[in-house]
Amino acid sequence: MTYEQVERLATSVDEVFFIFGAAILAIEIIKGVLTRRMTGRTFLDMLASISTQLPFLAVETVLLVTGYVAYEVISETYISWTLPISAATLVLGVVLADFTYYWEHRLAHEVRLLWTQHAVHHSSRHMNIVTGVRFGPAEGVWSFICHIPLLLTGLPAEVIFFGILTVQAYQTWIHTELVGRLGPLDGILNTPSNHRVHHGCDDLYLDKNYGGILIIWDRIFGTYQREEHTPRYGLVRDFDSVNPLRVWVSELPALMRDVTSARTAADLRASLFGRPGTKHTTGG
Repeated sequence: MTYEQVERLATSVDEVFFIFGAAILAIEIIKGVLTRRMTGRTFLDMLASISTQLPFLAVETVLLVTGYVAYEVISETYISWTLPISAATLVLGVVLADFTYYWEHRLAHEVRLLWTQHAVHHSSRHMNIVTGVRFGPAEGVWSFICHIPLLLTGLPAEVIFFGILTVQAYQTWIHTELVGRLGPLDGILNTPSNHRVHHGCDDLYLDKNYGGILIIWDRIFGTYQREEHTPRYGLVRDFDSVNPLRVWVSELPALMRDVTSARTAADLRASLFGRPGTKHTTGG
């Protein structure tokens, strides 16, 4: 299998999930209009979600080019056990990228500096397909760093990027209330039901269901929660802005205040690397 074939396959996977997501979005909009739930504020919230693609794609475009080159250089310079590109290694690449995504995602919830970017994705009080494209500008940087260890497996850079893109593309369709529970699939895959839980800010649902494609990682590592009631979506704190600029930087002002007021190294460390909501441990 050649690089060109992998690239075409990745494009096909992305297109399939894009079409599926677009179909769900069309039904969501029609249903919202007919039931009068599609208010002006809901529409502005959707526009705010779409607006996050402007800074995100600016960074992501650079990462896709420089990241791929960096992966290639690392692989060719330090890895001598490169695996061939085949159907088997593509499947392996997706599984390992999904496992990596679980930890990338979980740490983005547990480390405040990372949360400043990922919180953008969680800042909407609505759950629809458009929420799925709501990203922090620099989220891709953390993803790029997390997937570097996969090079040690001998997987070619093309296969690793295919895995990353597949995991991301899969999640297009799960940001919706249109699809109910899916029975046994909810115990294996990250489904709309499982992902609604992840976007919930209720105590029961907080920091649960981190999986990308497979939900079994959450079952293994103790972070799985079944959907028991309709979640309250969004951030725990009172944030419900539809101003694009406020959405892009929702967590940064508080972070900067804590960093500039830190009096000790411990304070600074807590502000940057403690859990979101962590206060200074000494002084101030």
